[in-house]
Amino acid sequence: MPTTSIIVDIEATCCNDASFPRHQMEIIEIGAVAVDSYTGEFDSEYQTFIRPVRNPILTDFCKELTNITQDQVDSADCYPTAMKPFREWLASLGDYDFCSWGDYDRKQFVQDSEFHRCGYPFAGPHRNLKVEFAEAIGAKKKMGVGGALKHLGLEFEGTPHRGIDDAHNIARIYREMLAIRGL
Repeated sequence: MPTTSIIVDIEATCCNDASFPRHQMEIIEIGAVAVDSYTGEFDSEYQTFIRPVRNPILTDFCKELTNITQDQVDSADCYPTAMKPFREWLASLGDYDFCSWGDYDRKQFVQDSEFHRCGYPFAGPHRNLKVEFAEAIGAKKKMGVGGALKHLGLEFEGTPHRGIDDAHNIARIYREMLAIRGL
């Protein structure tokens, strides 16, 4: 197992209208936290906003859900340009696992990388921490980040549905999961 785990959470364009095509969602924030794979101890973090091009105007639903403003994405780089410093940060960490809560984040990176015709940013394998957590606690049903924190007796820290805050909270769950597994 690599010595670093990169816990990534993204936010994407969204709408509460069922007619909004899921395949046209675009990443608007990347939050990532690097932790020691064996102890869960914090190493570094990365956060950036990304300017969407398919749906450049954020819906009111998206702005309310994520607390991301139109100005933040308007002043951000588009996906291909934003990936350059993100890739540099990833490369600086050496060998790593890419971790997320569920498989959505990985799939959205694949979709955005294909749409923008730029390479997928991760070199390491993907780990689905939602599945790993359910296995670690012996749960038949997978739970969201909030449910996992509650199960562990922890409170959410920061703003829900903000990539960097979600990544930090998932890192807290990861650290607890290591203790449960006795790693």
